[in-house]
Amino acid sequence: MRGAVAVSAYLDNIHIQQGQDALTLYQFNTGEAKHYFCSRCGIYTFHQRRSSPDQYGVNVACIEGMSPFDFAEVPVNEGRVHPNDRPAGSSNIAGWLRYQPNTDHQPTPKK
Repeated sequence: MRGAVAVSAYLDNIHIQQGQDALTLYQFNTGEAKHYFCSRCGIYTFHQRRSSPDQYGVNVACIEGMSPFDFAEVPVNEGRVHPNDRPAGSSNIAGWLRYQPNTDHQPTPKK
């Protein structure tokens, strides 16, 4: 389980500007999807999808200026059965993660 919030992007819309030499490719099962990780820190960065080979799923924590906390609600896929292997019309959403900021929290000022 990688625990990342992934957004979709078409292959032509993603351009790695630096650090490509640090990416490690991982493929399993059918070998169709290509999962990329940082070989230095291990973070999941993005993957080319088996279900939509013309798209990447991109970890929002790896996009400058974005955070998983930018989303009020995120669907969570059950992850055991791939969308291509499910009966037509069935859902792979196991539930929803919701973020509600603590409005009582006051950040400690930096010194």
